[in-house]
Amino acid sequence: MGKTKLLVNLPEGFFKAPALAGRFDRLGEAMELRKTSYDSIGQFKDDIGWPNAIFMWAWPTFTDADVERAAELRFMGQINTTQRHVRACFKKGIAVSEVRGAWSPAVAEMALGLILTGLRKISQYHMDMRMGAEVWDGGFPYETDPLERQLTGRSVGIVGFGGIGRRLSELLAPFSVRLGVYDPYLPASAAEGCGAARYESVAELAADSEVLVLCAANTEGAAKVVGRKEIYSLRKDSLLVNVGRSMLMDMDALAERLEALEITAMLDVFDKEPLEPDSRFRRMANAYLTPHRAGGIVESAVRSIDYLTHDLLAFLEGGERKYAVTESMMNCFPN
Repeated sequence: MGKTKLLVNLPEGFFKAPALAGRFDRLGEAMELRKTSYDSIGQFKDDIGWPNAIFMWAWPTFTDADVERAAELRFMGQINTTQRHVRACFKKGIAVSEVRGAWSPAVAEMALGLILTGLRKISQYHMDMRMGAEVWDGGFPYETDPLERQLTGRSVGIVGFGGIGRRLSELLAPFSVRLGVYDPYLPASAAEGCGAARYESVAELAADSEVLVLCAANTEGAAKVVGRKEIYSLRKDSLLVNVGRSMLMDMDALAERLEALEITAMLDVFDKEPLEPDSRFRRMANAYLTPHRAGGIVESAVRSIDYLTHDLLAFLEGGERKYAVTESMMNCFPN
């Protein structure tokens, strides 16, 4: 039997990154390797019948007909995926591995950084120093902003307790926070094992949290899981952090509470990206914005390729895949 034919279809930046060059070189030595950066299934037409294995992100989504054309395909490794794509592969007996967890450590660290920045006003101090408008402890502690607070001992709620949420709970442990979580798929025992209280509704969690972090997956069932009711359940002067997706929340209701100066938000994701130059969120002093950077560091890309490589080799050798997708996991993926 000849070498495994592997097609890696990822954005061009993966192939230009020095940190990944050695990994692709090793794959090329062990297998027949093609590297492409296709965005549509039409671009696949000349290659789809060639590979035994594919590494790709979540796009383009394969239909049943596309899988039929991929006659030699036996393994599909993805950074993210959809239910439709997985089901099309499963119908043809194609093994699927998905490694979104490779991004969880970076996203969780970003969430922690945003929490600390929001509570301690680090970004604001930086901007004040740049503009020469800083105050050097004038009137301390009488004139100190009471909204500048420590994280230690605060009540923190996490919406979505998958890989990101659980890693964030580990990072929060040294701060002795009072941790609450909402995740309809999470057994109560799993929450208790992390020292967290499990909530039956986001509204109750929001009302009990001084800091609320959104890191749920972008499934259809999670759309506006933090809706108007939940936004208005947030206590005054609370901090909201979103490192998940903007579709998780009612952005209009959030804007209302921000404009009323009732809460502070740390936002890494938006309804339209790039964010419009005239977006109202750019004008809000209590909205701290980052350009969808939570997971986007080199280590995340390296882990993704390493995880996919592990599962491909395990598949070829008849071993156990760490990141195998099963039917029971379907609710974790968007349609």
